[in-house]
Amino acid sequence: MLTAILFDLDGTIVNTDPIHYIAWREMLKNYSMEIDENLYKLRMSGRLNPAIIKDILPQLLLEEGVKLAEEKEALFREFAADLQPLAGFSQLIEWTKTHQLKRALVTNAPRLNVEFLLEILGIKEAFHTVVIAGEDITGKPDPAPYLVAMNNLGIQAADAIALEDSPSGIRSAVGAGLRTIGITSTHDASVLQEIGAFMAISDFADLQLWTLLNSLIDEDVSAIANPT
Repeated sequence: MLTAILFDLDGTIVNTDPIHYIAWREMLKNYSMEIDENLYKLRMSGRLNPAIIKDILPQLLLEEGVKLAEEKEALFREFAADLQPLAGFSQLIEWTKTHQLKRALVTNAPRLNVEFLLEILGIKEAFHTVVIAGEDITGKPDPAPYLVAMNNLGIQAADAIALEDSPSGIRSAVGAGLRTIGITSTHDASVLQEIGAFMAISDFADLQLWTLLNSLIDEDVSAIANPT
């Protein structure tokens, strides 16, 4: 029975990666470091800032890395004021309300970014629980954030679907036992499916998604009407 949908934020609900890329590119100029989109996708997209900085600027002291991350995220928020959710997102939220599904937000984003994006997208009240990895919870690709979200919602993995765009996010959701749909805003469908997504879609208006969701609801109604 489908009882919940769990959403990533960056790259899933809203395509923030182009802006994160620009913000990182600008900040790293201060360290005489040039990045391209391929490096960003392979080593930065979907990861926590401490892991990114340790990987690409291992020479920085801890406090220097913290300062860099804070400045980069402030620059991201400066550039991101006009973002909009991916096509079909508001319709999906309304559909979950109609069918009384629970909703969780599970993200590696820093808290200030989460609060900023929920505000500008007008979705502060859309989720029953918000799990921010890195705040006493190991970040993606560890399964911990999704396990915490399922516990908060009081659901089992078999009764939910996760939506993710990054390899680290898909590994996290799949590792928690969730059926995971890949959003191709940042990576090719083949990459996401190779990692473990059972389906890949471009946005929430994709017919594949709605065919799947409606079939799951129909199965649930049939099971209730015809108990064994």
